[in-house]
Amino acid sequence: MKKEYWLERWRQEEIGFHQSEVNPYLRQYWRELKVEPEKQVLVPLCGKSRDMMWLREQDLSVLGVELSARAVQAFFKENAYSPRHTTLGKFDRWDVEGIRILCGDFFDLEKDDLAEVGAVYDRASLVALPPKTRYAYADHLLRILPPAIPILLVTFDYPQAEMSGPPFAVSTAEVEALYGKRTDIRLLAKFDVLTENPRFQQRGISRLQESIFLLTTRTA
Repeated sequence: MKKEYWLERWRQEEIGFHQSEVNPYLRQYWRELKVEPEKQVLVPLCGKSRDMMWLREQDLSVLGVELSARAVQAFFKENAYSPRHTTLGKFDRWDVEGIRILCGDFFDLEKDDLAEVGAVYDRASLVALPPKTRYAYADHLLRILPPAIPILLVTFDYPQAEMSGPPFAVSTAEVEALYGKRTDIRLLAKFDVLTENPRFQQRGISRLQESIFLLTTRTA
């Protein structure tokens, strides 16, 4: 899956992954991260997620990263914002009232870009990526994050042979393989959600679970 795949999805507005409401797991489990007010929260592959608005309402600043300029522009338009547009290295930067979105390739992020980050929220990033890219994504993220950073991670798990992603199946074992060497992992909850997702049933899925993890980057 190349960058053009996602750019085309946004061009064609084939964005079934976008949630029109704030994610309920974010509301329920964010307090587990114990993030202090005014800290910056990284939202990778953020799209036009309303979750960023909710985070801002918690007196947090938001740093989104998104490949599609259409998604970035839609976020600000739909929330009636008039952002300031500048450039930062390889990224177009959009700023307004405690929300900054860097438009560009996630893999172009460097440590300096995340120097102020105090937490990470990943609902739709890891599960959007095929296996090889997931390993590269997790490795890059953990190399550039500051130490002792909490990450709220939401994953899907289902029999991968029953459906081609995205979203892709990511098991608890894979989360441990991806993050276990450099983070402490805590499974906060796991839910069977097939009956609540008819579109997955229509695609032939026999089992669907969502898991919520709290990961914390180690200091050494």
